Amino acid sequence: MISADVQEIGLANYARQQAIARRAAARVRQLWRQIDRGDISGSWQELAPELIAAVTEAQARAAALADPYLDAVLAAEGADAASAGRVVPGALAGIASDGRPLISLLYQPVIDWKVRMLAGQSMDDAFRGSLASALRITGTQVSDAGRGATGAAMAGRRTIQGYVRVVQPPACGRCVILAGKEFGWNRGFQRHPKCDCIHLPTTLIARNQGRGRGRIGSDRFTPTTRPGSGAPGFIDPRTYFNSLSRAEQARVFGQAGARAIREGADLAQIVNARRGMTLMSAYGRRVRATTEGATRRGAFYRAERARTEARTGTRFARDRIEARQGLPRFDLRTPRLMPEEIYRLAESREEAVRMLRRFGYLQ
Repeated sequence: MISADVQEIGLANYARQQAIARRAAARVRQLWRQIDRGDISGSWQELAPELIAAVTEAQARAAALADPYLDAVLAAEGADAASAGRVVPGALAGIASDGRPLISLLYQPVIDWKVRMLAGQSMDDAFRGSLASALRITGTQVSDAGRGATGAAMAGRRTIQGYVRVVQPPACGRCVILAGKEFGWNRGFQRHPKCDCIHLPTTLIARNQGRGRGRIGSDRFTPTTRPGSGAPGFIDPRTYFNSLSRAEQARVFGQAGARAIREGADLAQIVNARRGMTLMSAYGRRVRATTEGATRRGAFYRAERARTEARTGTRFARDRIEARQGLPRFDLRTPRLMPEEIYRLAESREEAVRMLRRFGYLQ
């Protein structure tokens, strides 16, 4: 289990990162409002040096937190603090996280502004949309600089074996199902714009004491801060889900998805199913189904193959070698229904639970 001290260090670092991002956003908002609406591109060019400076400075400040952060984690764990090198904050500043020049990324909201106006939006509405885009870019780039620096700092410390993903509310479903998951030190931090999830480094000592893989998902420290001590951080998807109101559960996971989760369905299956959602013809009607888990290596495909084998007494080929040896291939003909389709078709709660189990949402 992760120690409370390390979690508090991680959340304190997150709070500092967010404070830097907020200050940068406030400066960008101030500058953006100075753009001349009669000469959008020209006035933006005049303000560009200050806009770039505001984001670049914030990126450098966020990156500079990485070494002190990891030093504090190692000290709390009683681990070796030796490092192969220190982070160079300036190397992570002044460029976008996708490698392009920062000026190019910061000009994107100007293009968005003009596109909105061409689409018929008023000047005020188009301005507000462009400002929201500029602020989103600012927050994302500052956070990415901090994450990149943390990743570099972890690589330089051999006692750090990886990191745990800590989810900060509000979070999307894809982030929620990754709460508490441990990744190797050399695994990049996958995120989307405005993602607030953070690294929580794990050390060799922590793993040997049972605080590494397999023990992360404890509810004991979720939320990870005491009431009133700061923003919560979650390392268990189910705990995060249970912390939400029903309205928020439905917003993040969909009405039917949230209901299925409350019935006991696996969050990962619900979220991943939506990735491959489509309309199919089955049972004499159009139904909402998903292709997720329905490929030859998918969990639903394997479960249906085993179910058919048990029902018919026929053994199907698991791979090409067995197919060449004469075993028949299993042909999946049943679409994997989405939870909302299950609730629409089920005539009772018992039947809904049975179908949720069959289609892989319940174990």
